[in-house]
Amino acid sequence: MNDTPKDLGRNGQTSGELPPAEIEAIISGSHRNPFAILGTHKVGGGMLARCFIPGAEAVTALSLDGTEIGELTCRHEAGFFEGIVSLQSPRPVRYRARRGDVEWALTDPYSFGPVLGPMDDYFVREGSHLRLFDKMGAHPLKHEGVDGFHFAVWAPNAARVSVVGEFNTWDGRRHVMRLRSDTGIWEIFAPDVRVGSNYKFEIIAKDGTVLPLKADPYARRAEMRPQTASVTAPELVQTWSDEAHRKFWAEADHRRQPISIYEVHAGSWKRRADGTFLSWDELASELIPYVTDMGFTHIEFLPITEHPFDPSWGYQTTGLYAPTARFGEPEGFARFVNGCHKVGVGVILDWVPAHFPTDAHGLREFDGTALYEHADPRQGFHPDWNTAIYNFGRIEVLSYLINNALYWAEKFHLDGLRVDAVASMLYLDYSRKDGEWVPNEYGGRENLETVRFLQKLNMLSYGAHPGVMTIAEESTSWPKVSHPVHEGGLGFGFKWNMGFMHDTLSYLKREPVHRKHHHNELTFGLLYAYSENFVLPLSHDEVVHGKGSLIAKMAGDDWQKFANLRAFYAFMWGYPGKKLLFMGQEFAQWSEWSEARSLDWNLLHYNPHEGVRRLVRDLNFTYRSKRALHARDCEPGGFEWLIADDSENSVYAWLRKAPGEKPVAVITNFTPVLRENYRVPLPSAGRWREILNTDAEIYGGSGKGNGGRVQAVSAGGIIHAEVTLPPLATIMLEPEN
Repeated sequence: MNDTPKDLGRNGQTSGELPPAEIEAIISGSHRNPFAILGTHKVGGGMLARCFIPGAEAVTALSLDGTEIGELTCRHEAGFFEGIVSLQSPRPVRYRARRGDVEWALTDPYSFGPVLGPMDDYFVREGSHLRLFDKMGAHPLKHEGVDGFHFAVWAPNAARVSVVGEFNTWDGRRHVMRLRSDTGIWEIFAPDVRVGSNYKFEIIAKDGTVLPLKADPYARRAEMRPQTASVTAPELVQTWSDEAHRKFWAEADHRRQPISIYEVHAGSWKRRADGTFLSWDELASELIPYVTDMGFTHIEFLPITEHPFDPSWGYQTTGLYAPTARFGEPEGFARFVNGCHKVGVGVILDWVPAHFPTDAHGLREFDGTALYEHADPRQGFHPDWNTAIYNFGRIEVLSYLINNALYWAEKFHLDGLRVDAVASMLYLDYSRKDGEWVPNEYGGRENLETVRFLQKLNMLSYGAHPGVMTIAEESTSWPKVSHPVHEGGLGFGFKWNMGFMHDTLSYLKREPVHRKHHHNELTFGLLYAYSENFVLPLSHDEVVHGKGSLIAKMAGDDWQKFANLRAFYAFMWGYPGKKLLFMGQEFAQWSEWSEARSLDWNLLHYNPHEGVRRLVRDLNFTYRSKRALHARDCEPGGFEWLIADDSENSVYAWLRKAPGEKPVAVITNFTPVLRENYRVPLPSAGRWREILNTDAEIYGGSGKGNGGRVQAVSAGGIIHAEVTLPPLATIMLEPEN
């Protein structure tokens, strides 16, 4: 690539000048390989340097130490120079450019060799490169003795790719990149580029069309919306102090650990007094202590990857590798995660590989062709969200996504990914009518390419980072979502139990007098409760788009609404499965959630709301401290019905169990009727302690209960206790001995 078409004469002058057509191609930015022309080249017995510096009238070539090595001749007034330089071999050079009495210095990007190597090419082609996040995008580098940034981008069908930014006045002729033809990756080392510089890629399609400037798919930092440029970032430096946290989860069986997740939209949990976003450090100072005090084990963030549109909540992401600029620099997010880990709180990221927005600066038709997406709209366009769908059959696209999952776990120590909209990925006919989708190779509607992608994602994630967990938002009955790949599963650690959410909310919307006719809505879930490793989600999806808040969904007057909600929460925390609750629902926010404002924290001044918050806190700590409530969340041996068929009274009772642990009886009365001397079968005689009662006055209830204890007796070989069931309440009992 460093050959030049001209030779040197015996007197050290060029025996023939560079043809004007070549110079014009450089000046117009249409030259297919400027590395063959610009930079330093060995010609005959000497060395020649050529450069293109718009605005320069005179140029002196310098070695890196500042020694003058030659005065270059102006070949074109647009700023093209060439001349003999006193070098023995091609090497990096600098130039001192002058125009009138103005003088400036710059280093020649075309005098440097490539950064990527043949092994990178090999692994990229094979689809096995697991450190693309260290190679692609923009990375600070000391290359051949000079500091700068290395840029690399995949655009195999482009005629030309340039990196443009503040450092070259957004001039696409100044840093035309080198094509690695085996992989379709373009790269260039840009000397003297500083941290914090805005940049994009200028791409010319094969037909000569200049595409809208593209943000870097691998950018690790981006501009604050509505601006859309990528930003050069230093390599992430964080002094981690989370060894104990990571070691614990790497060695733990997640299925047998208490997992209670607080789902958070970082932009609206709280805001500053002027309505602006909190920074990561401000969030850390308030959110981490709050979550710790509330007893949640994990925070799950709605997508915090860069996205242009606030009302998308992050689900229409244009920068999968960049924590959004809304809350500060990436280092702030790393500090936040480290702060969580120091107090034993995990961090899960909502992750969106199902689709991407069609913004001009994003991935759509990235190099003038359908590169990241399918070209056929029956496969590549999502009718629900007006977005593009990734082409999961393309090795480079799989590598882009899988490397991103590994990136968050490695660089930011994330504890897990909740994968959004898995159902939309698995079915080729998802939200499509006949004729609007393309069957798979066997004529079916299953997206086999997605299956292979998800299996590979999970195998590599768990293989590289055994402490992470992956959670699928999958709303259909696709088999074995959370089963190992070697057993034919998709390999996720957990799956959201959408059936539990739907059935319970449907039941609780009904007036209590009608609930006896729908009793099986709450028992049916136990038929499939162990078919997957389930998370029970009361997520943001249930409190938006006119659905109202959870408290607003409950039947009855205000007192009954609060009582219903408290009984429901304890029912859920006693039910098999991990727990997830969206922010604001822990204190029964009345209004529907909006991403545009803070939660209604003032409600905590009112006893009913503060009572619900106290209950959720106590539920979390009870769930965590009682192994019977969590150690067999995903195994049928941890659950036993005590009362499943009392539809007339709308009472449910079951036992939660774990080997070597005291069992916990969970009893719910879903009617506003106080039931005294209600007979509950129990596994052992003696005193049982009431460890939780949602009707307690401290939670805003009426204070009805069992005085802290009940006595189980054996009568005719059947052990039972006469229990007082408060109205619209759940109680939990544990044997004293």
